[in-house]
Formats: sequence, C-alpha cells, structure tokens
Amino acid sequence: MPSNKKEEMIFGFMMVFGMVSIMFAYNLTLEGLWREMTFLKGFSLYVLTFIVAFIIEAFVVGTIARKIAFKLPYNKSKKIYNILAISTCMVVGMVSVMSVYGLISKIVTSGIEGTLLSNYANLLLLNFVVAYPAQLLIVGPVARYILTNFVKPSNQAVQL
Repeated sequence: MPSNKKEEMIFGFMMVFGMVSIMFAYNLTLEGLWREMTFLKGFSLYVLTFIVAFIIEAFVVGTIARKIAFKLPYNKSKKIYNILAISTCMVVGMVSVMSVYGLISKIVTSGIEGTLLSNYANLLLLNFVVAYPAQLLIVGPVARYILTNFVKPSNQAVQL
C-alpha cells in the first residue's frame, strides 16, 4: 500500500489506467462500437475518460472511500481486510460516478431509450459486475506488485 503522497499518486495512476482500460474496452463492446470507432476518436475518448476518472478518484471518491472503509467494523490488523474494504468502497464509488459519465456520453452520442433512472441502474449493474472482479483479481494485484517491487525500492534508493 502507498506510504506517502508520491506513492499514492503513482498507485492511483496505475489503478485508474488499468480500470479505465478494462472498462473502456468492456463498454465499447457492450455498445458495439468497435467497428465504427476510428483510432483517433477512440484514443480521444479514452484520454478524456482517463482524465475524468483520475480527477474523480484522486480528489473525490478515493478520499471518501478510504474514510468509509476504515470506519467499517473489521479486523484492521489484517492487510487483506484493508485491501478488500478499500477496494470495495472504491469500486462502489467509482462505478456509481463513472456510470453517470457513461450515461451522459451515451445520451450525447446515441441517445437512450426508456427513463434515465432505468438506464443508469442497468449501466451501474453491468459495470459493477465487471469492475469489481477486475479490481480484486487483476488491476489491484498488478498495481500493488508494481508499487512494492519497483516504485518503493526506487523511492528508498533516492532517500539514501
């Protein structure tokens, strides 16, 4: 886990990069947009989505999720429980907010059928089903591995 602001920003960057990559590809697949998406349009949308997600994670959801996670009743001396609590709170928060972003994008690009609430609920469920396992099984472990094996050793070498 990150132990200072620099590590926290690097870790957040890795997490957002991984999750946006997976969720961007997933949502393009859901909407059937791979064939009609040009490289430039896809890249532009990806960069915009990454920027929005990073700002939301770094300045809103990340702070709130950690506060909520550490208020939950669990054994905080176990690292795995801390990881599960923070990851769960982060996914719930990020999926909730980024599904609003996705719904706005869908309205602007292709429109929606039905009510806003039903579209949001559907998008929320579809995104959560992929985001939670992706966070716990792929992105989180990879980001923690990179942080502990590459970022922290280089930070310690600089401090010596």
